[in-house]
Amino acid sequence: MLAKFGRAVAALALTLGLAACASSSPTVQAPPPPPQPVVEAAPQPVAPPPAITKPQDGRIRVALLLPLSGRGQQVGQSMLDAAQLAVFELADDKFLLMPRDTKGSAQDAAAAAQAAINDGAQLILGPLFSPEAAGIKPVAAAAGVPVLSFSSDWAVAGGGLWTLGFQPQDQVQRVVAYAAAQGLTRFGILAPATPYGQAVIESMTGAVQQAGGQITRIERYTPGGDSTAVVKRLSDFEQRKAAAHGGKEAAEPPFQAVMIAEGGQQLRALASLFPFFDLDPGPVRLLGTGLWDEQGLGREPALVGGWFAAPAPEARQPFEGRFQELYGYKPHRLATLAYDAAALAAVLARQGGPQPFTPAALTNPNGFSGIDGIFRLLPSGLPERGLSVLEVTRTGTSVVDQAPTTFQPQAF
Repeated sequence: MLAKFGRAVAALALTLGLAACASSSPTVQAPPPPPQPVVEAAPQPVAPPPAITKPQDGRIRVALLLPLSGRGQQVGQSMLDAAQLAVFELADDKFLLMPRDTKGSAQDAAAAAQAAINDGAQLILGPLFSPEAAGIKPVAAAAGVPVLSFSSDWAVAGGGLWTLGFQPQDQVQRVVAYAAAQGLTRFGILAPATPYGQAVIESMTGAVQQAGGQITRIERYTPGGDSTAVVKRLSDFEQRKAAAHGGKEAAEPPFQAVMIAEGGQQLRALASLFPFFDLDPGPVRLLGTGLWDEQGLGREPALVGGWFAAPAPEARQPFEGRFQELYGYKPHRLATLAYDAAALAAVLARQGGPQPFTPAALTNPNGFSGIDGIFRLLPSGLPERGLSVLEVTRTGTSVVDQAPTTFQPQAF
């Protein structure tokens, strides 16, 4: 409603004239005029923001936020292609996927999310990076639009945002349970002094306690620091060496298995030092997280025989074959996340009526079956996955314990 303008107040200037006096008489100056009263301008009316008219055509709109330019462009394109493949294979005619470019930045991701919501998006898939996920979270929450992010950062989960990225918590619990079932009870941990390393330590501590074992050694290290010193401390090498020189029977290592929360070249560098401090692959089983899910680990002899939890590579081979046949290149490893997210959205859109993405539907305790195995979304915003246990071989990996096919408790 327009505000009324206030009345203007007119100020009268009072002028006093004095008669001219003789030249010999003094001149008397007129007093200054009284000050003008200050008149405040009436406030201008503020127009309300334009109403957002969302489409009313009965289609279910799902936004897909990915870095299609800038940082992460190649990964983003591979994930976009995977999502479109899922839509082609599983969606019906009322499903509309709306790709939006985040440009790899939190600010652009937030703007893309708002634009997609304005265009009628009922669900957001993505973005990829943690800062982007944090950037769009308040935008989506304000609109009541759920988010299935591809980030693996558990710190941004919750409040209507789920992280679909692979979490160390699931991986640690799975591989520890398998190791305990093989009779291993004493565990060590070698982890970087990072949030990821701390998450692994906390998860490992809980998983070992649940399995009835004990943590006998924990060593943290600064990435890029002296690897030799940290492995030497972990091995309790000096005390074991002193016992051997004293004519006593050489002491056993303080653990039967060691979790190395590392991947890539740093993992290879750490593992290669184990034999130098009498931590041989026979007496000591090396354990890993999903960071071990890469090709060529078996080229480091100390890693051969190590166990880690991850989706079985064979499970995604049919998807990779269809993808390569359609697009002419091999998909990025994270492309399965985009396929599974788009497939989940397409299935719920077919089954859930005009509002298919309710919290109850997304957090169905029975979960969903995807390229990377079964998974379900927990109310906390984290995913829970059914993972295989893989063993590192000289030429790749082999599955030593198959992934579960259901979240229902097994009857005995």
